[in-house]
Amino acid sequence: MNAMRFSWSRVLDISGAHFLHDIYGSFLAPLFPLLIQKLGLSYFMVGSLSVIPRIPSLLNPFIGMWIERKDFRIFISVMPAVTVTAMSLIGIASSYWQLVILLLIMGWSSAFFHVTGPLLIKQVSGTKTGMGISIYTLSAELGRSVGPIIIVSAVSWWGLEGTIRIIPIGLLASFLLFLRLRRIEPINNSLEPPTVSHRALLTKLRGFYGYIAAYIFSQGLLKALLVTFLPAYYTSEGESLWFAAYTLSIFELAGAAGSFISGSVSDKIGRGKTLVTISILVPLIMIAFVFTNSWINIGVLLLMGLVIFGSAPVFLALIQEVGVQRPGFSTGVYMTVNFVMGALATLIVGILADIYGLKQIFFISPLFAIITIPFALKIKYLSAKL
Repeated sequence: MNAMRFSWSRVLDISGAHFLHDIYGSFLAPLFPLLIQKLGLSYFMVGSLSVIPRIPSLLNPFIGMWIERKDFRIFISVMPAVTVTAMSLIGIASSYWQLVILLLIMGWSSAFFHVTGPLLIKQVSGTKTGMGISIYTLSAELGRSVGPIIIVSAVSWWGLEGTIRIIPIGLLASFLLFLRLRRIEPINNSLEPPTVSHRALLTKLRGFYGYIAAYIFSQGLLKALLVTFLPAYYTSEGESLWFAAYTLSIFELAGAAGSFISGSVSDKIGRGKTLVTISILVPLIMIAFVFTNSWINIGVLLLMGLVIFGSAPVFLALIQEVGVQRPGFSTGVYMTVNFVMGALATLIVGILADIYGLKQIFFISPLFAIITIPFALKIKYLSAKL
């Protein structure tokens, strides 16, 4: 296949695997209100359960180093099946520690999947990396928007323990994707040996990654509120579990549109300018969210989803460009930074919610987003020099 040609079929196959993986990967947050009742979880424990799947991501750079010269199609094909099984079993967990084990298993499958996915997408996107990454990220956001509705529907039909019944559907979908994904050529094996060592690349980009980490952490405080704690917030305010699930799905669906738009936009105006624009808009929208209610509040939440998820495909495309000679390693480092900073932000939000109350943390949350602006400006400056 011509390396410069954008392959729609290959991009859609890989994105389909991402869609399936993240449908099941999004089951946890909508079930938190029920798990809190069943297991007596505190907000800190809720936050920690959101962090557990991210622990394996600490090894993402090593995963990236290992797969750089491997035929890594198998990870894209098999890992969704692992996630399907682990996440469908959380309804029958009878203790906090059983949830921890299941989420660790999912974390390992997620780590291997999310390091290899962007590499394959870049291989089949030709010169349109931003568009390819946008479609790939769009599929994840669509999966996370559908997932809450699927899991809440399963619980309403069969009860919390009935989540195990949706395993066969996910495994069948995973098998069908495996049949399609094995047709993708192992292009990565034909690359010439890189001339830059892993250590040299990390030394060159450490300041760049540092500013990305700061950006992700500050924005992650707000994302944690809007993804991990949104269902718990709405149910604590007297809304039903269905309302919370639908609202989260709508938010994620808007995020899917935002992810698709931002990557393509960054192809045209530049990655740095796109990040700066997002960092300015997010705190303004969050202020509107805090001071509105009823359907206006839902409309503002839709706008927030459209904007706040836009940074992910931009970062993925940017990392592929600045670390082009070590794509697996550079993507692994970014994934580690992304997951660790997001996990730390989630834990901090959980602790603050236990101390001050979830409603009060939502009220001050625009301050979290304002902090991202100087980091976005610095990333824009550095990316232009690299």
